[in-house]
Amino acid sequence: MKRSHKSFLIFLITVIAIITHTLLYSSLNKGYFNLTELRKKLQNYAGQLKWVISGQVSPATTMTVKGPHPTTEPGIFFLQTSSELNPKPLVMCSIESAARLNPNKPVYFFMKAFTGNVSAFREPEYKAIPLLSSFKNVIILPLNPKELFNNTPLAGWYEKVDPSKEGYWIHVLSDGCRLALLWKYGGIYLDTDTISLKPLEFQNFIVAESANYASNGILGFNRSHPFLENCLTDFVEKYNGAVWGQQGPKLITRNLKKLCGTDNLNQFLNKECKGIGYVPNYLFYPIPYQSWRQYFEKNRWNKTNDAIEKEFSKSNAVHVWNFLSGHQKHDIKGSQSLIEYFYQKYCPSTYGTLSN
Repeated sequence: MKRSHKSFLIFLITVIAIITHTLLYSSLNKGYFNLTELRKKLQNYAGQLKWVISGQVSPATTMTVKGPHPTTEPGIFFLQTSSELNPKPLVMCSIESAARLNPNKPVYFFMKAFTGNVSAFREPEYKAIPLLSSFKNVIILPLNPKELFNNTPLAGWYEKVDPSKEGYWIHVLSDGCRLALLWKYGGIYLDTDTISLKPLEFQNFIVAESANYASNGILGFNRSHPFLENCLTDFVEKYNGAVWGQQGPKLITRNLKKLCGTDNLNQFLNKECKGIGYVPNYLFYPIPYQSWRQYFEKNRWNKTNDAIEKEFSKSNAVHVWNFLSGHQKHDIKGSQSLIEYFYQKYCPSTYGTLSN
């Protein structure tokens, strides 16, 4: 038997052992079969299968996980393109709230600096990774842009671009990654400063940020959607890293106008344009960016009234505009601000980690 065949047989035996162990352990200790846990374990072996089938077998490659990926099931995606390994509470709250409100949907958190070993990040030094990984539907994965952009129009651009010369590199990289993720896997993308208030449904949609201007901070698309392919092509052809938003909301806006054949997107609010819903800003951006300080104003509520529930009853989520608010330090616990209310109700585990 050839070496590659032997390795493949070893891999199959390993997978069978994992399944057997999971079935027995679940039946003895929990009384049910946890498919989510099994899927996570199998994902960790997916890279090995790739190497074995290709015949590139060696002691190093058979023991290395190469790029665990989302499953074919649509998911909710979050991205962190910086080198941060201890995300801020707002990031934690965004992911926690999405996980709690969508318990049957996988919630993926891609981190550029993450190595793939959750157990290496322990409290008290690290808070976010241990907390988020405790949710069964949260899957934390390394972000490898080169691998993600492979077989997309962004592959050549990424090889040539020089991050050291880019003024908005973290944002530009995030703009490209969210398009590639949705195009390859399908689902919903949410910025890491978006606190979910309601469950989300998978559908093709773009959110209006302001009058005649679309957002790329929240997007929903089926896998391989042609609109996304057009956006990926436009990203490269009209690339200008010196202009903030050129590859972000401005890209989405100009491509949506082109698709709909109009310079006035407002006429499509609450309607569909060729199968893509154009939803009003109050669903995700109830407070516009000019008024971001409203989230942090003190004494906006007390424990006995429901004014906030009424105020945001039509919203699926709130975008907190961290690009603006993140430059300042804000007291949350005890402030009776909107942001404290959302933390308490929608991400209580994160709220518990905040200092007074």
